[in-house]
Amino acid sequence: MRAKADYSKCMKSLSTCVLFALFSACLSAQVSAPTALVDNDFVQKQFGTSCSLNPLVSPAVADLDGDGVDDIVIPARCTNPMMDQGQFNYKVIDPFFTFYGYGNPAVTTMYSTELPENRSLVLLIIHGKGKDAWRTPKEKFLIVNLSYKQIDLKKMKMKKKSIEAIYALENGSDQMTSATYWDGRKYRYMPVGSSLESPVEGGSTAR
Repeated sequence: MRAKADYSKCMKSLSTCVLFALFSACLSAQVSAPTALVDNDFVQKQFGTSCSLNPLVSPAVADLDGDGVDDIVIPARCTNPMMDQGQFNYKVIDPFFTFYGYGNPAVTTMYSTELPENRSLVLLIIHGKGKDAWRTPKEKFLIVNLSYKQIDLKKMKMKKKSIEAIYALENGSDQMTSATYWDGRKYRYMPVGSSLESPVEGGSTAR
């Protein structure tokens, strides 16, 4: 009888382990789903053939515009961002040069850079709608002149409320960190320090 009891106990433990492993696998699949669904075909369908994924930085998902629906930020390179915005219904924006006084992308996309790693570097943003979220675009933006080498989505305090922001560790010897955030009408750029460990509340990376 004792052997039978031990056998039953062992089988219950084994079943628990199997269920836990299956749950972990499902959770892992859900976490990696956004990255798995974003490839060059998706990028070019949404933003045109001059754009391609930046393979060095992963896409990230969060509710950037505060409507309760997930949006996505896609690191990419676009050789001619102004050309396709009418056909693919996105807006080219330059929060960086806007912060410093003049951000007309028709002009600032013509500026050259001395750093090869910054050439054609952009962030693609899709505001999602409905149950499919960012897979069904509500509006799309292409951010130019943000020289990132790493991005992270974290919460920041803005006018007594927490909002999601795109924190970027920028290219350059000073290791500058910036935050780009939606203010309800447009994206704004703000330098915040010299590390991604900036003053934030909570945090949310790709999910």
